[in-house]
Amino acid sequence: MKRLLLTLLLCLWLPVMSADLAVGLPVPEVEAKLLDSSKIFKLSANHGKVTIINFWATWCAPCKDEMPTIQAYYDKHKAQGLEILAVSMDEARDLGEVRKFAQKFTFPVALKSEANFKGLGRIWRMPSTFVVDRDGNLRKNGHVGDPEVTLEQLELLVTPLLVAP
Repeated sequence: MKRLLLTLLLCLWLPVMSADLAVGLPVPEVEAKLLDSSKIFKLSANHGKVTIINFWATWCAPCKDEMPTIQAYYDKHKAQGLEILAVSMDEARDLGEVRKFAQKFTFPVALKSEANFKGLGRIWRMPSTFVVDRDGNLRKNGHVGDPEVTLEQLELLVTPLLVAP
């Protein structure tokens, strides 16, 4: 009963948090300074590529469980124009733990404190994954549906977007 009530409350708040975010519409700019780098990730610079933006944290077991899946999918499809940005929702004081975990992966990682993703709304659940097509339009809203991603979900949703236009 508590879970149902919490779900209903979250559904009522969700439109307020991401009112302008809808599948099929352009995604607002997302920018992030990459971990241990001076490079800046800009979603707008990825026009022509499919981009997965994944919000995760070292304290989130489901997040840590899905990261190898995201890595496997990235390895398989990066040559087809796939980009990934993994934004750690950890605090800056936990940078050492974030670095230690992130070193297992080859896709770009950023800390929330060094990122601007206001246009995606309040990230209120972990993990949260957003998919943006080659034209900059939202294809998966991380606020809606199953918060975790599987290889099967990625193949069904993202792979068709990678087919050259």
